[in-house]
Amino acid sequence: MRQFSTLIVLIVGLVAGYAASHYVINPQPTTVAAPEAAAPAAPAEAPVRLKLASAYAGTTPMIGELIFRFSDIVATMSDGGIEIKYYEPGALVPALEIFDAVSSGSVDMGYATPGFWAGKVPALQLFAAVPFGPASAEYMAWMYFGGGQEIYDDLYAKNNIKGLPCGLFPPEASGWFREEIKSLDDLKGLKMRFFALGARVMEKLGVSTQLLAGGDIFPALELGTIDATEYASPAIDMGLGFYQIAKHYYFPGWHQQSTWVDVIFNLDKWNALSPRQQVLLTTACGDSVRESIAMGEARQVPAIAFLKEKGVQFHLWPQEILDAYSAAWDVVVAEEAAKDADFARAWESLKAFRESYSTWKELGYLK
Repeated sequence: MRQFSTLIVLIVGLVAGYAASHYVINPQPTTVAAPEAAAPAAPAEAPVRLKLASAYAGTTPMIGELIFRFSDIVATMSDGGIEIKYYEPGALVPALEIFDAVSSGSVDMGYATPGFWAGKVPALQLFAAVPFGPASAEYMAWMYFGGGQEIYDDLYAKNNIKGLPCGLFPPEASGWFREEIKSLDDLKGLKMRFFALGARVMEKLGVSTQLLAGGDIFPALELGTIDATEYASPAIDMGLGFYQIAKHYYFPGWHQQSTWVDVIFNLDKWNALSPRQQVLLTTACGDSVRESIAMGEARQVPAIAFLKEKGVQFHLWPQEILDAYSAAWDVVVAEEAAKDADFARAWESLKAFRESYSTWKELGYLK
């Protein structure tokens, strides 16, 4: 029986094999996969080497750190394809001459704040810090979504420059004074380092102001060339040693509730970069904005404690003096807008945005 079963299996197998070799039942078309098209090779990008002139010393807390971090991120993201070489203030050009050097192309890029270029483009002051102006969230909202960026780009492009907002710092101190300021009369006749639009306000109140780069302030204060100064927030100011000379430190920073710094490129050199390289640099600056806001808020309390240990006296401006600053600012901004069409355009944009934003601010935020 077992032999019979084996014979049957053999016969069935032979028949099946014969049928398979002679007949095709329900044939299916055979599809041969086409060879996969090779992805087009990305165009080769020549390595980019950029010289950066800084208005800030590399040792300056936060501001100096930020530009080195930015350069490192760019190098990493580009796999070394973009190298930024940092130069200290004065190494290539004096700090306050960076704008002209970048515009002409004698320097590839610079690192400063738009407010330093008040003598070149007055409207750029509104993209640095605004007296009684917005805090960081509101300032960013106007810049990125409220029309600010378009005006900012246009102002720089007229001067053969491409700017990238690359940091946004928290409220600053209002100033370092040798003597306590008890009334508006105590301000009259003072020689003071002051920044941008806030300087115009102080001049209305009888203060003689001048704009000095960070590294020039301490010597001027020490020699008596100036009687007082403002510069930044406690976390930055403590590293510059002002507390050794002036012990009275005033708040709030009505003139700079938040402050932009930016990197600026010669426009021809920027246009020579590939779209990928431009996006990479823009993205790295966006990350620097986030870093500066978080770092700036986190570092203030330890700095305040340090300064108090050094004998610094912290003061809040009385309301009557703040009111005087505010009234003087109203005069200054009207004068500036009347003198310069671009300033008027930027101011109207910012003012309209802030008036609209106030609806959300009143509803959404605790008082």
